[in-house]
Amino acid sequence: MTKAPKYWNKAKSYLSKKDKVMKILIKRFRDKTLTTRKDVFFSLCKSIIGQQISVAAANSVFAKFNKACKGKINPKMIKNLSTQKLKKCGLSRQKARGIKELSIKFLNKSFNPNLIKNMNDEEAIIYLSSLRQIGRWSAEMILIFTFNRENIWPVQDIGL
Repeated sequence: MTKAPKYWNKAKSYLSKKDKVMKILIKRFRDKTLTTRKDVFFSLCKSIIGQQISVAAANSVFAKFNKACKGKINPKMIKNLSTQKLKKCGLSRQKARGIKELSIKFLNKSFNPNLIKNMNDEEAIIYLSSLRQIGRWSAEMILIFTFNRENIWPVQDIGL
């Protein structure tokens, strides 16, 4: 498990004071912390795969995708996979195209995730949303779970 973000305890305290449901959840899961995989490409692929399908379906498609990538989900591996191979994993034509374009943008450096750390939240959301298949909600999820950004509250999330 990775170290909790610097703001973690302060955020839990604040949310516990502001919302009774969050207070219960924070108390129930007090030993849990926000972690990150620090791999933007992997996170973007996972986000694209999981869009608008159930968690179970997303996990199934992702397992097939990971197998097709031989456990090495990176831009070079994806670029070398055919769209047909991606579709055989269970990806729609649009998702396969989005992931293929993502790999190309990483390889030709027309998308540079290192720029995000110097952007404010809104700039980062706009930059991430410039990618095919990545909208505001997905960009916010990337900022929370990959960059451990604080003060992101995805109001479009149906779960919230």
